[in-house]
Amino acid sequence: MAAPLLEKLSESLGSPETAIRLILSVLIGYPFALVYRWFLFYQPATVIHLFHICSGLALAAFNFGSQLYHSALCIFVQFLMLRLMGRTVTGVLSSFTFQMLYLMAGYYYTATEEYDIKWTMPHCVLTLKLIGLAFDFYDGGKEPSQLSADQVKAALPSVPSLLEVFGFSYFYGGFLVGPQFTMRSYQKLVSRELTDCPGKPPNSVVPALKRFALGFLCLAIYAIFSPYFPDTYLLTDEYEAQPFWYRCVFILLWGKFMLYKYVSCWVIAEGVCILAGLGYNGVVDGKHQWDACANMKVWLFETTPLFGGTIASFNINTNAWAARHVFKRLKFLGNKTLSHVATLFFLTIWHGLHSGYILCFSMEFFIITVERQAQALVLDSPLLTNLANSHLYPLVYVVQQFIHWLFMGYPLVPFCLFTYDKWLKVYSSVYFCGHLFFLVAYLILPFLRVTLVPKKDQREKKRD
Repeated sequence: MAAPLLEKLSESLGSPETAIRLILSVLIGYPFALVYRWFLFYQPATVIHLFHICSGLALAAFNFGSQLYHSALCIFVQFLMLRLMGRTVTGVLSSFTFQMLYLMAGYYYTATEEYDIKWTMPHCVLTLKLIGLAFDFYDGGKEPSQLSADQVKAALPSVPSLLEVFGFSYFYGGFLVGPQFTMRSYQKLVSRELTDCPGKPPNSVVPALKRFALGFLCLAIYAIFSPYFPDTYLLTDEYEAQPFWYRCVFILLWGKFMLYKYVSCWVIAEGVCILAGLGYNGVVDGKHQWDACANMKVWLFETTPLFGGTIASFNINTNAWAARHVFKRLKFLGNKTLSHVATLFFLTIWHGLHSGYILCFSMEFFIITVERQAQALVLDSPLLTNLANSHLYPLVYVVQQFIHWLFMGYPLVPFCLFTYDKWLKVYSSVYFCGHLFFLVAYLILPFLRVTLVPKKDQREKKRD
């Protein structure tokens, strides 16, 4: 009965059935959270774990059928490694290697040249969750003085039970599209600690509905505008025949609206976590915070004129996971640039095996490097600082936003088109303008610094 209804809904909305199943599954998290609040909040931990396991497995079966065994197998193997290997470097390395190789094998055997919703999509979220679990268990054996503040909060004092590991992994608010959260946060949820009313369900209905409404608005924007900017149009002769300015503006608008696909899912899923209580983040300035599971800063995403600002506002929990478990743990390299490159390389292979991912994250590193050079130049140059603070700034802001979103869409071309023959065709059609722009900027910024920054300031900067 459900299949024909989904087929009709897919046809009427013009979206693949897999996408309809996914968004329905994210939305079903709200009824699940209400069931937890109304009927299970005061139940023993075992009952709550079983509810999370059953609800998560139901979502996995609804979306991927019998292929749910991939997640169940990896979760069970991770539990065995925690139990049998203990708090050892071997345990961490074994967990990292097994989970990443399993994910890579999944990518290899299921990859196509299109964006498909298949079992590897939630499995990449699960992979980070299970690797993070191994790190946090390992950190629990160290002295707090040896850990960062984030590591102290996430460190596990004892090995979790099998039910805890499965409940943590299949929790309906984060199983399909994220967000990332730690086992300690999950344990606090089950023990009724994540609430603004001690001993009672949290007053999180209104904050959850606000995130739902915002997520639904982003989903509506994507549904309305994305059909006018399809990926496939970038590969057509019609697109190539358009004027150069048109091709560039199309990439700008395409990249902007395409990202709403991710924004909407993450914000709606965050609302589920808030409703359940997992989003509770303590009190700041006398106000209860519900942003512990925030994966998007939507206002910053919409208003920042900086590439770094967009990255800071987008997929926040995944970026925080990579910073905590990859970047900061590579401090023994003694070089932040090397740590940054290694972290981006990890995120590249975590996303998939297509060449487009490699190019996208390589360009991200290059773009951020150039932007930091430009920001330093503006701060060091009295002329540029005065211009940035003058009444002309609104005009500067508009120009900056145009450049920002044009070159945000530009590296997303290989990210979404995957294979080199496709992204090479698009980049050729715009004469590799993004590559040339940032190459010229990279070469010319040092010259501008010499020209625009007084020599006295340059000498002081060198001493600093």
